[in-house]
Amino acid sequence: MTGQRLWRRRATGLAGAATALAVFSLASVAAGSNPIPLGEVWRLLFGPDGSFESIIVHEQRIPRTLLAVAVGAALGTAGALMQSLTRNPLADPGILGINAGASLAVVAAVAVFGVTSVWFYLWFAFAGAAFAAVAVYLLGGAGRRSPTPARLALAGIAISMAVAAIVETVILADQKAFNEFRFWAAGSVEGRGYPVLWAVAGFICLGLLMAAACGPALNAMALGEDTGRALGVHIGRTRVLVMFAVTLLAGAATAAAGPIGFIGLGVPYLARAICGPDARWVIPYTVLAAPVVLLAADVLARVVVAPQELQVGIMSAILGAPMFIAVVRRRRIEAL
Repeated sequence: MTGQRLWRRRATGLAGAATALAVFSLASVAAGSNPIPLGEVWRLLFGPDGSFESIIVHEQRIPRTLLAVAVGAALGTAGALMQSLTRNPLADPGILGINAGASLAVVAAVAVFGVTSVWFYLWFAFAGAAFAAVAVYLLGGAGRRSPTPARLALAGIAISMAVAAIVETVILADQKAFNEFRFWAAGSVEGRGYPVLWAVAGFICLGLLMAAACGPALNAMALGEDTGRALGVHIGRTRVLVMFAVTLLAGAATAAAGPIGFIGLGVPYLARAICGPDARWVIPYTVLAAPVVLLAADVLARVVVAPQELQVGIMSAILGAPMFIAVVRRRRIEAL
């Protein structure tokens, strides 16, 4: 494929992802357990009148949609960064234990300190995500110069299983922690208003900016560490920056909506299938496409058992499991 054709394909795909994001954002505002005619939703969107329907649209559905966009972009970009850094297409914040670390920290905050506000346990989620990321990276690289993709995946699974056992022990022993955790753990953007969005928006924006800045260095490192150094990349500093960005993104998203899986696994994989392995393109693709997937899952979660709702974490797992199976069933899962 020539350079011009590849650029045209990438630009077309990026425009398609932006269009899909706009369409699914509108669908998210229009759909809900309380049916409102589409024309009425459109009118209230630009002319709130204080009615019950207007309150639903502006105080529930719009902040829910914006939070889903932010969380989707954060989880997808965190997965893209992890896959590029480890050169492992099975890497994402869930499989590598980062979501589990954030979950444990939140449970500890509730059980030990009685914290139930996102403004407070956000910091615990960051600390837990950072601890898990460092632990997995050290465990995956034990006895070697650098962690291998297979060892990182195994280390992440081991950390996740150990953390899950601790979380179960804590919530079974503490009724308050159980009540708080059982709704949060399924992964949901329902009932999260503007306060939750404002609490995490700054951290997610900072993480996205750091991800974009790391793109060229990740491209150089994909050629091999020695080649990366020859091209002027500071390997250690790049790793630290990437892990810090992943901690910000995954920690903020998990604190806001709970642990949501497969978004960080499947979307970057599909993005690379369209635009190639260039991280400078994969990251913006993921920023646009990951919210589309999460919004689609959230809309389906509202209507599939209407008038009841499923948690979006459950629906994203239902949609993401076939993608994970397809990746695993490939003859070879090559390092990126």
